Amino acid sequence: MPPNLSTEQSTTGILEPQEADTIDGGMVKDIEQLKHAKDRKLQIVWRNVIIFTYAGIAALYGLYLLCTAKPKWQSYVFTLATIYMGGFGITVGAHRLWAHRSYKAKLPMRILLMIFNTMSFQNPIFVWARDHRVHHKFSETDADPHNAMRGFFFSHMGWLMVRKHPDVLTKGKTVDVSDLKADPVVMFQLKYYGVLMYILTFIFPTVVPIWCWGESMTNAWHVCTAFRWWFILNGTWCINSVCHLFGNKPYDKSYNPGENLGISGLTIGECFHNYHHVFPWDYKAAELGGSRHNLSAAFIELCAKIGWAYDMKTVSPDIIKRRVLRTGDGTHPVWGWGDKDQTKEEIQSAVVIKNNKKVKK
Repeated sequence: MPPNLSTEQSTTGILEPQEADTIDGGMVKDIEQLKHAKDRKLQIVWRNVIIFTYAGIAALYGLYLLCTAKPKWQSYVFTLATIYMGGFGITVGAHRLWAHRSYKAKLPMRILLMIFNTMSFQNPIFVWARDHRVHHKFSETDADPHNAMRGFFFSHMGWLMVRKHPDVLTKGKTVDVSDLKADPVVMFQLKYYGVLMYILTFIFPTVVPIWCWGESMTNAWHVCTAFRWWFILNGTWCINSVCHLFGNKPYDKSYNPGENLGISGLTIGECFHNYHHVFPWDYKAAELGGSRHNLSAAFIELCAKIGWAYDMKTVSPDIIKRRVLRTGDGTHPVWGWGDKDQTKEEIQSAVVIKNNKKVKK
C-alpha cells in the first residue's frame, strides 16, 4: 500500500447507500490511483493445492461420466438440483443476504439458506461475508482477498492457494461484522461447520444416489459430489476473475468489474458485476429483477411472495440514470421509447400498433 494512502483513503467501494459521496450513489474521489498489487513472495498452502488438484481431476472424470451417459437419469436431476441449492446458498444467502444485507429473511429461509450454503463448502457464512465486505471496501488493492490486479489465475482460484496478504487481515478488522455475530443461524453454522460441511458437501450427495436409486459409488462420488462441488466453486470464482477483468461498464467506467451476461447461467445471476459494485445493496445485484438471467433475484422474489423475504432494497430508475450518464462508459442501452439516445432512424422505422392496426411511425 502506498505510504500516503490511509485506510479511509484506500476505500474503493460502498456497502450502504448512506456511504456514497454523491446523490447518485457514487464517490467523488478518483479510485484509479488506488488500484495496485505490490510484488511479494507468495506463501503456498500446499494442502489447498493438493485438494484443488484432486477435486479438479475428479470433477473432469465426473464430467466425462456425464457426457457418456454412465450415471442413471436420477443422478442427472439430483446433481442439477444440488448445484442450484449450493449456488443459491452463496448468491442468495452468503452474498445478498448476509454480506450486503440487501434484504431481510425470516428464520425458515435463513435456515434453508444456511443448509444450502454449507453444501457449497466455500467457508462458513461468517468468514465468507466478512471477506466479501473487505473485497468491496478495498477492491483491487492488496487488502482485496482476490485482488484482480494480480491476474486472472490469482483472482479465480490462486488466492485460495496462498496465505492472505497482511493487508487483508489488517483491513478486515476494520469491517463491522456485529450483525453476523448477532445472527444465531450464522453462529450455529460457524460453530459446527467442520461436521456440517463434511456431511452436506461430501457424504449427503454421495450416499443419497447410492441408497435411493442404486447408483454406483464411482458415479455418485465423481458426478454428484466432485463435479457438483467443482461446478459451484468455479461459478463463484468466475465472478472474481471473469467479471473483474472483462465486460462493459455502463454504470461506472472507473470500476474494474464489468457486465458479463454470457456467464449468467454459471453464476445464477451474479454476472451484472459493474452494477453490483456501484450499488452493492440492491437485492437484485442488477438493474433488472428476477428472470432467466437472474435466478437468484427470482428466488428472493418467490420467497417474498410466501412471506419469507422482506425489506428488499433496490435502486430507483432515476438514480441509476443519473449514475449512468455521469460515470458510465456509454454502453448502457436506452431506457425506452423517446429516450434522448434513441436515433431518429429508429423512431421513424418503428411500427406502432393502434386499435389493433399496425401504423408505421
